[in-house]
Amino acid sequence: MAGGARVVNAARDEPSPAPLPGAVGLSHLEAYDWEAADGVCGGSPHVHLVCTEAYVVTGGRGAVQTLTIDGYRETDLVAGAVVWFTPGTVHRMVQRDGLKVTVLMQNSGLPEAGDAVFTFPPSVLADPERYAAAASLPAKEGLVAEEAARRRRDMAVEGYLPLRDALRAGDAGPLVEFHRAAARLVAPRVPDWARLWRAGALAAAERTGAQLAALGAGDVAHLAEARVEAAMPTRRGGYGMCGRRAEYEIPGATLPYHGE
Repeated sequence: MAGGARVVNAARDEPSPAPLPGAVGLSHLEAYDWEAADGVCGGSPHVHLVCTEAYVVTGGRGAVQTLTIDGYRETDLVAGAVVWFTPGTVHRMVQRDGLKVTVLMQNSGLPEAGDAVFTFPPSVLADPERYAAAASLPAKEGLVAEEAARRRRDMAVEGYLPLRDALRAGDAGPLVEFHRAAARLVAPRVPDWARLWRAGALAAAERTGAQLAALGAGDVAHLAEARVEAAMPTRRGGYGMCGRRAEYEIPGATLPYHGE
């Protein structure tokens, strides 16, 4: 590779000593163009419980529909726009004309470990086994994967529309209940999330603290450890939550979503 950049080997087991900046996750999405029950084309509404997500729009046109305690909102997505939302924001990517987005995820490793809960109907959210069956895909590619991804999207929209309608009517109660149901569903995973956070985002921040302390003491040893890394997508066209996904399996930084 030009310039001597070292290509990351996704097959190696050890964590990368040079993760993406801030230990963020990275993927590229082309939003689904499947029409849902309400006539809107797009992805599966879902929420993250501890991670902020950012969209960097690289092409086409679309929107993101969001639900928060403050109400329902639709934000246009056009090339050059950057839109981000904090934990607890239910979001639904809308396809209008060739929408392409680069997604940056806080706390890389946590979304892949389950910090993403679909807005399935309450009866599904209340049953962990039923939820897991509905959320996972039986294959990574092909017609079986596409049909399962579409069923999953439709079920998420089914649970999402009553939440949106209630907010439009001024009632945040159903959204609060969804937040509670999502928290109960993921509670068993929280200890694993804490471990991943310590090894990832927290470790990255602590390295910066150590480097600041070293510079303050006149120690520049860490500068001699400078390196360049590079990576190519390890999978293209995967069926993500919001659309077809190109992802990077960078050790210690970004992993494919479980079940996708």
